[in-house]
Amino acid sequence: MDQFPTMGIPDTGDTAWMLASAALVLLMTPGLAFFYGGMVRAKSVLNMIMMSISAMGVVTVLWVLYGYSLAFGNDVNNLFGDPTQFFGLKGLIGGNAAAAVVADPAAGVEAVDAVNIPLVGTLPATVFVAFQLMFAIITVALISGAVADRIKFGGWLLFTALWVTVVYFPVAHWVFSFDGVTAETGGWIANKLAAVDFAGGTAVHINAGTAGLVLAIILGKRRGWPGTPMRPHNLPFVMLGAGLLWFGWYGFNAGSATSSGGLAGSTFVTTTVATAAAMLAWLLTERFRDGKATSLGAASGIVAGLVAITPSCSSVNVVGALVIGVVAGALCALAVGLKYKLGYDDSLDVVGVHLVGGIVGTLLVGLVAAPETGAGVAGLFYGGGVDQLWRQAVGAGAVLLYSAIGTAILALIVKYTVGLRLNEEDESTGADESEHAETAYDFASVGAGSALGRHPGVEG
Repeated sequence: MDQFPTMGIPDTGDTAWMLASAALVLLMTPGLAFFYGGMVRAKSVLNMIMMSISAMGVVTVLWVLYGYSLAFGNDVNNLFGDPTQFFGLKGLIGGNAAAAVVADPAAGVEAVDAVNIPLVGTLPATVFVAFQLMFAIITVALISGAVADRIKFGGWLLFTALWVTVVYFPVAHWVFSFDGVTAETGGWIANKLAAVDFAGGTAVHINAGTAGLVLAIILGKRRGWPGTPMRPHNLPFVMLGAGLLWFGWYGFNAGSATSSGGLAGSTFVTTTVATAAAMLAWLLTERFRDGKATSLGAASGIVAGLVAITPSCSSVNVVGALVIGVVAGALCALAVGLKYKLGYDDSLDVVGVHLVGGIVGTLLVGLVAAPETGAGVAGLFYGGGVDQLWRQAVGAGAVLLYSAIGTAILALIVKYTVGLRLNEEDESTGADESEHAETAYDFASVGAGSALGRHPGVEG
């Protein structure tokens, strides 16, 4: 039986790349905050940003206490990792490693034993802990876009703590924990089902998209929706956020190679190709449907492409990446309109982009996976039959169902304890003022300062 954590000397090149990747993934959460913040009305922008930023605090504390252990400890009944195995990251904190020194009496060099530290693969265990933490943070933050303008901040914080514990940590175990790497036994989707989800199409996007849908339904519609116009108040914020997400996503996808080798390079390329194709597909869909291609559409298309290529970036070639990007860009552009037909108020299109994009990217692995890629599986179009397709479908369906049930239970618990929804007056005033006693834009001082067009040194 292997001993976990394994002890040894890490690869310095892999370690450097993964430290950078972890930082890139963390940057995605402030990027998401700007992306979402620009899409809401001016009276709720700070609250929208705070919901993303607060996830960085809540999830981090829970992750180092028991979250990492729930996700990457030894499997318990195909449900979750052993929560006590790495509680408080016990056994994982270590200093620098060093190779053994061979004695050379002639040179006055004495023998020194090797200094080994806890490893995950070729990495210091702490680097892997940090990298996976960033995934947990942004998954929670993604949900917030579905409930903009109407959720209590305190209720959101409690829901965040409950949801990441009950839903995300176990699902991350199913998808990301491989036998013999982080622990002796890992999760069932990764090891028994053998579905391909390289960087979180199921664990992150289908999971968060489903949670956003369920939470939005339980909260109810924003007052005035859909009759009252609720346009984005700051499209440059949205474009900035999309750019930061694209930049950070290289840590998300190429970082999931957990090494600085060829797999990181190929996932970097397929991520870029699919994202570019999705943006163009979304813009073309807008042009044909509405007559105009918009900046909001470009930003949304970028995110749709990033979402769809996340599970598949290691299993497709460039042609497959183009197919995934085009299909995701077009379908997500059409899917964002479903909320008007079906009557659920998904404020910032988390369902249309993340749930639909995650499903598209996960299922298309079963069609366009190329055997020469890092994943080494063949989809239907490459002679593999439907074997991989059914595996992808089962993985996606299991996560969707578990997330829906778990989210509904947790949301109702919060609703009937501390409360979830802002009252009518606070919602009308805006979440910035009612929840945080702040405003993003001090229009009064701007107006006073510019009254009569006065400038320093000019008498009026």
